[in-house]
Amino acid sequence: MSTADTKALITQVITDFQREVPALAKLKLVFELELRGRGDIQLFRVEVPGPKITRDIASDAKVRLSVPRAEFNELAKDNTIRHWREQFTVGHVSASGPPEILKLIANVVLKQEERTRTRRLSARNQAS
Repeated sequence: MSTADTKALITQVITDFQREVPALAKLKLVFELELRGRGDIQLFRVEVPGPKITRDIASDAKVRLSVPRAEFNELAKDNTIRHWREQFTVGHVSASGPPEILKLIANVVLKQEERTRTRRLSARNQAS
């Protein structure tokens, strides 16, 4: 996969994630995305909102996100916050950085999942 294809895939993942978690759409953050392949590591500097993506070491990054390349491709196909959370839980995806930033993002995602779950339940109850 070429760098242009990878950048487009990263853009798609971020756009879909921001659509699912609108509270994070305006978060200003620079993070480093590390995609680990077979004997190869690709580093991308990602700046949101935007996103602005460059294939470079992100020396100004606050957060570092590390994902196996094959797993990133799968996450891009089924790009839901539930799938991302599951991959964090099992350890396939890891994030490092200041605990307050990681905690903020985790809390916003958790609250969004609760809102989504509540909406589905109330819609299901109204349909009954």
